[in-house]
Amino acid sequence: MAKKAVKKSTSKENGRQVLRQPAEVLYAEEISELIKNDKHSKPTGWQMSPRSVLTYICGGTAGKKEITPKYVGNQRLVEIAISTLVTDRALLLIGEPGTAKSWLSEHLTAAINGDSTKVVQGTAGTTEEQIRYTWNYAMLIANGPSHTALIKSPVFRAMEQGALARFEEITRCASEVQDAMISLLSEKRISVPELETEIAAEKGFSVIATANTRDRGVNDMSAALKRRFNLVVLPSPSDLETEIDIVRVRVNEMASNLDLQSELPSEDAVEKVCTIFRELRAGETLDGKNKLKSPSGVLSTAEAISLLANSMALSGHFGSGALSAEDIAAGLQGAIVKDEEKDHIVWTEYLKNVMKKRGAEWRPLYNACAEHNA
Repeated sequence: MAKKAVKKSTSKENGRQVLRQPAEVLYAEEISELIKNDKHSKPTGWQMSPRSVLTYICGGTAGKKEITPKYVGNQRLVEIAISTLVTDRALLLIGEPGTAKSWLSEHLTAAINGDSTKVVQGTAGTTEEQIRYTWNYAMLIANGPSHTALIKSPVFRAMEQGALARFEEITRCASEVQDAMISLLSEKRISVPELETEIAAEKGFSVIATANTRDRGVNDMSAALKRRFNLVVLPSPSDLETEIDIVRVRVNEMASNLDLQSELPSEDAVEKVCTIFRELRAGETLDGKNKLKSPSGVLSTAEAISLLANSMALSGHFGSGALSAEDIAAGLQGAIVKDEEKDHIVWTEYLKNVMKKRGAEWRPLYNACAEHNA
């Protein structure tokens, strides 16, 4: 039987209840133990050695403290990412949605600097000023350009402090905005002509960017900008067991952080959701015997995590508190059928040709899904 989700008191910040704490706060005890027990040399600006950063990301021990793995996957990729940040090269994490690019980016900066909040979120509306600096226009009009009127971007602040800045979804920005990064990464300086000054980056400054390979709104990076980055491609989980482990750990964390009033999903429930997602994503059943149509959605590992968390919320507030096939079916319907015309056909065929034929173990989930899909 699945264990009851452990309730934790909601985190508070300056007297306010905070929905989501940054990694350096959530894992403060682990970071503190790693720093205290670190016996290796630390690069300039780093609070712990590269070996300790690897332990924080991939799991291990620090003294008597057990360090939980934050990234489940190829450890060599994490080693390459950390080694890149020791040099003067920026790091670009690319991959499909749900491959933990942002998750890894956040935890790398939390471990290295103890601050993962210097973030530029790339969108179609991101401007060059958001990467460099802008002004408090009331102060600018009243007193003219001054250091107090200057509003520094996260990249600007990272350069001043010799720290890491994060640039999420860099390929969603317009090409001219991306190109503003070229001089910053090459010269490691920001010029402020209005103040007749130039800010040089402190040693330890770098940028971790992420890019989504499946985004239709992508603006391809120029060759000049790509040359300023070391690329690390994060693959989707290599096998079903790895994906199950990732989903289980993250769902348990979300259940605790969000105080979801439901039992945790059973191993069997997690395996079924991951199996459905992997098969529809790959366009064939796990045994390779049946070819399948794939839906328009991505069906990433992150989607599976979100589906189970939503199902737990549904069960906790409108069900018995024990995650049922009906709760999971409601989540599956919403996750898979994004395009009503195309995806409804894909899902119906999967239910009839695959799930229905899997016997008694799958029957409750099949019945619930068929009812929702009617």
